[in-house]
Order: sequence, then structure tokens, then C-alpha cells
Amino acid sequence: MKRFIQGEHRGQGTFLPESLDDYVTDTNPVRVVDVFVDELDLVKLGFEGAIPADTGRPAYHPAILLKIYIYGYLNRIPSSRRLEREAQRNVELMWLTGRLMPDFKTIANFRKDNSKAIRGVCRQFVGLCQQLGLFGENLVAIDGSKFKAVNNRDRNFTSAKLKRRMEEIESSINRYLTALDEADRQEPSIAQPKAGRLQEKIDKLKAQMKELQDIEIQLNESPDKQVSLTDPDARSMMTRGTGIVGYNVQTAVDTQHHLIVAHEVTNVGSDRDQLSSMAKQAREAMASETLSVVADRGYFKSEEILACHDAGIIAYVPKPMTSGAKADGRFNNDAFIYDAAKNEYICPAGEALIWRYTNVEKGLTLHRYWSSKCRGCAMKPQCTPSTERRVRRWEHEAILEEMQNRLSNAPDMMRVRKRTVEHPFGTLKQWMGATHFLTRKLNGVSAEMSLNVLAYNLKRVMKILGTSGLMKALSA
Repeated sequence: MKRFIQGEHRGQGTFLPESLDDYVTDTNPVRVVDVFVDELDLVKLGFEGAIPADTGRPAYHPAILLKIYIYGYLNRIPSSRRLEREAQRNVELMWLTGRLMPDFKTIANFRKDNSKAIRGVCRQFVGLCQQLGLFGENLVAIDGSKFKAVNNRDRNFTSAKLKRRMEEIESSINRYLTALDEADRQEPSIAQPKAGRLQEKIDKLKAQMKELQDIEIQLNESPDKQVSLTDPDARSMMTRGTGIVGYNVQTAVDTQHHLIVAHEVTNVGSDRDQLSSMAKQAREAMASETLSVVADRGYFKSEEILACHDAGIIAYVPKPMTSGAKADGRFNNDAFIYDAAKNEYICPAGEALIWRYTNVEKGLTLHRYWSSKCRGCAMKPQCTPSTERRVRRWEHEAILEEMQNRLSNAPDMMRVRKRTVEHPFGTLKQWMGATHFLTRKLNGVSAEMSLNVLAYNLKRVMKILGTSGLMKALSA
């Protein structure tokens, strides 16, 4: 092997560094993890075992287990079994833990039993980012993304899916019963083995039907008419034309440094009810009196935008294009101009649509307007197939109109949203792999997501300030 770089012989004696500290450089991210956890008040955060018991076998300090997990998620090692192996062979982890090697069950139980405290650690790091002045623009982008749960699609049932599966089993049973009758008419030497196989299949299908009937009882008792057998909190959700069983993760991302300011794991597939909640969480985390939020059309809901307005939060959410009139080539509601002084609408033909009555629909107070001159209007075919064109107006419609004007004056806002909030989701999903979550139930999944978000934010801040700069900030 001439003219290649040569390694040393395995039998050659070597003088290794005298201490583990010599293996870890001054700028190694593992030093950031060590300083960060040592500065936390684990008792105040609510970690179990932070105060040792007077009797019994000594336990691992929660700081050690927290360091293991943060290191694991920073290095894309979320599995407790893999972390157990790494603690036994990884020099960085040996340095971080003082050569302690907890078993995988101890590591997994720590994450399961300290979900709320782990979420608190994530919030505390966001608070540090705020103190360092990393949220300078007071603008966040909000979005949600579906993450797969450990629950397989075949282990999730809705009413339609259950009915379809029961019909398939009934059809199969009837088909095997017919085949069983035919087998009885054949020679005994052929009929008996065949009948035994068919009967075995029928019994298996009947057992499956009994299981489905038990699931049907659970389904009827469930508030949202869904049952997941592996992870009870996971739900079937639509994503890009297909469906997954998982969770809807909401994030609010700072537009200046793309740090995740706030996040929340939900098992509701729709984003429509999340805008004001995420905006308020973001404002609290940023400790800012003023805040602007931008989100896509999926967040447009009148009540949520009103809630943001009442909280003093400026929202940028485009209105969905759901007008059936425009799809049919007729005037949509935007073609009708509202005159606030007269409380009436002016139609494209120049006629006034006056107020007629007010009613409450789905909790919203709506005013109705129309004109009595529609029947003789030359533009009626372009306007409505009904007797007259009726326009309805929400009592707080002025807030929605003001928001649309803001969007018109900020044409780049949706591009800012896209380049801000979609990249973190792509990064997190790449880190987590195809299976995404490893834990079950909302509590465990929330802890797992908080560790991923903390790792993401740590990497971002180390990129911005450098490892040495972040360690100085943590120790200050």
C-alpha cells in the first residue's frame, strides 16, 4: 500500500490524553449543553427527582438525563436505546455525564415523566434569546404542519373506515360460506381438508368482526368519532391530498433570525382556530408590547382575526378564494363597494343595496343588504341567478377590510412568511426521519417536539453568536 496515507499498527503503544477534557475542544457544542443545563433551576422548572429522597437507592440527577437528551437531539439521536449505547462509547457524552451510563429505561422514563418541565426548558431558552435581542423585528410567521405518529393508518378508525371494513369482512365470510357449501358436495377425501381450511378462515374473520364491533362502541363514545389503537391521541388528518395519522404542530417563527419563538402540538387537523392562540404565545415569549403576525389562508377565520385585533396584534392573513360567483364568471362580493356613512353597498351597476335586516348565524352577527332594482338591471346575468343579489356583512367586517388593505400595501409579506416558517419544518422533519414521533400520547409527543425545537434553536443561536459567544451569554 505504497503512496497512501498510512495508519499506525494496532499493537503500537500510544500516549492518549490524560483527561477526557482534552478530547473536547473549547468550541464543541457539547460545552454549550453543559453550561446551559447547569444554569437552569430544575426544581423551579418542576423536574422530578431534582430534590433527592432521604432514603432508598440514589437516583441520577435530572440534569444528567436532560444533558443526555439535549445532546441526543442536537446530534439526531432521539432513541433512548441508542443514547444508552452512545453513553458507553461516545467520548463527548462521557465528558458531559462524567462517565455515567444510565440504562435506556431510565432515559426513556425521564422524558415521559417530565414533559411539562422539558417544555419549560424550551421556553426558557427562548427567553434567553429575547434577552440577547435576537427578536428585533417584532414580526413572526405562523404555520402548522402534520407530523406522523407511531399509530399506523390501519390502526386508526373513523365511522366510514369502520363501516367499509365491516362490509369487506361480511362479504368475505359470505364468499367462504358459499365455498364451504360447494366443498360439502365433493368427495369426502377432498371435501374434509378443504372444509377445515375454509372454516378456519371464517372463524378468523368472525374474530376480526368481533374486534371491530368493540371498536364501534369506543367510536360512538369518542367526541370526534375517531379511535386510534396504538396512540389514543393521534388523529387522521389530511395533508397534500392524502391522509396521515399524526399530530398538527403549530409554530411561530421570528422573521429576523428564523428562531422558533413558540410552538404547540395539537391533534386537530385544521389551522383555523390556532391564529390568536399562537400569536399571544409568541408575544409573551418575545416580551413585546407590539407584534405583527403573518399566516397563510388556512388561518383565515373572522373570530380569530378579531381576537388578534382586540389583543393589539396586527395580523396579515389573506382571504380564501371561496366565492362560487367568481368561479361561475359572475361578480363576487369584492365588486360591491361599502359606503360606511350611508350603511349601504354600491353594486357594479351603480345601484345602492340598502340594509334590510340583521340576524345571527353560527355565532356571528350579520347584516343583509339588497336592492329592489335587480330585476330590471341589464347586468343581472353577470351578477346573480336569483331574484336579487344579496350581500351580507359581518358586524366587525371593517377589521377584515383593514387587514386586506394592509396586505395590499405589503405585497412581499406572503413571501416573507414562506421563507421564514416553512424552512424550520423541513429541517425538523429531516432530523426526525420518516417515522417522525417515537413517543405516544399528546403529553409525550409535546415533550419530544420541545426537545427538537430546543435543539433547532440552539443550533441557530450557535450559528449567530458562535459557541463561545453563547456560552458567555449563558454564564452572564
